[in-house]
Amino acid sequence: MKKGILSRGGLILLLIVAVQVMLSCKSSNMAKGTAIGAGTGAAIGGVIGHQSGNTAVGAIIGAAVGGSAGALIGNHMDKQAEELRNDLKGATVERVGEGIKITFDSGLMFDFDSYSLTAGTQENLVNLAETLNKYEDTDILIEGHTDKSGTGAYNMTLSKQRGQAVTNFLVKNNVKTARITTTGYGEDQPASTVDEENRRVEVAIYANKKMKRAAEKGQL
Repeated sequence: MKKGILSRGGLILLLIVAVQVMLSCKSSNMAKGTAIGAGTGAAIGGVIGHQSGNTAVGAIIGAAVGGSAGALIGNHMDKQAEELRNDLKGATVERVGEGIKITFDSGLMFDFDSYSLTAGTQENLVNLAETLNKYEDTDILIEGHTDKSGTGAYNMTLSKQRGQAVTNFLVKNNVKTARITTTGYGEDQPASTVDEENRRVEVAIYANKKMKRAAEKGQL
């Protein structure tokens, strides 16, 4: 390799660090939205989603519009995230760029080797559905993840079943199917070196086309 030319891994690392710096600033989330341009957001989101192993974050950043519209979306998401933090028990709610990422510990959501929702999880998801229905101008990505117990093929199936179980419950609680994308990644996207912490369901919430149009017109 010639000197002065970044390797693919080095470029990815720089992009990820750049996003982390922008998102860790002490400025408001409105300013964060303004900082990320639409083209840059999509490019960095794609890199993070496919290369860093977190497609939920990648989906949020990839959907960013940036500019003043992104600032309005960021402010809108602040309000929704605060409600979710108050309503969801045992879940981690994070503001990422112009969206929200929720991480549920699937050890609390499901019994071992099961994709049936526990009673506590159903209560959480009722609250989540209420907030999602209040803010209907968003799209939703639901991802299932597992640890490394069992075969890769089995874990992939289980992760998809768990993601689908969450989706089915939200739909029964009036969240529109058209808003939701559901998938599973098995053991392929570990969140930690501690295997138990990889048993999780992640939910990414980001602006749909309607919200983006309203933000671009300054009507959000």
